[in-house]
Amino acid sequence: MGDVIAFAPRRDGHGAPRRARRRSARTMFYFDLACPFSYLAAERVDRAFAAIEWRPTMAAELRGPVYAEVAERRARELRLPLVWPDNPGSDVPGAMRAAAHATQLGRGAAFALAAGRLAYGGGYDLEDLDVLAEAAAAAGVSPDECVRAAGDEQLDAPMRDRAQRLLGVGGDRLPALSVGRTLFSGERRVADAAAAARLAEPQPLTAS
Repeated sequence: MGDVIAFAPRRDGHGAPRRARRRSARTMFYFDLACPFSYLAAERVDRAFAAIEWRPTMAAELRGPVYAEVAERRARELRLPLVWPDNPGSDVPGAMRAAAHATQLGRGAAFALAAGRLAYGGGYDLEDLDVLAEAAAAAGVSPDECVRAAGDEQLDAPMRDRAQRLLGVGGDRLPALSVGRTLFSGERRVADAAAAARLAEPQPLTAS
């Protein structure tokens, strides 16, 4: 009678050694809807990253002053429209709370993109509840829920805490991206962050 070959140990990893699967680095995009450079980065972030978490971040100190000429020149370089809403650079707390609500529903990216296009592609005021409702509808989120969220000040604290954590690790401007433990601050660092994320992607299992 022939020998019985047990395959279970091989399936359990006791056969030929294999290289360990490398875990993907957690990647996040920190944005503020009051920041034109967040808008200029958002479209590329949406295209460049296979998996990224969008995190609304409320901090005037990270937005910095709005230099219209710099933003307009950069928009021309990127071939993106840039139409200034009223009071550019001013806080948009209602819109940010709506973004936080959309993020909780897994629709943060879609909402941020829609809101950014309305604000900086069309010059609409994001503190106008009708405009927020339009952004919500475009993102597949209940407009009524987003309008209610716009008045919920309890949503502010996590966004402000997020900003303080960025400042604490050397972040100096928005937008910002983190790939694992590495932080990339500023709209011009999108390509660098995307390259770092590609290097950190899991590799397929191969026999050693």
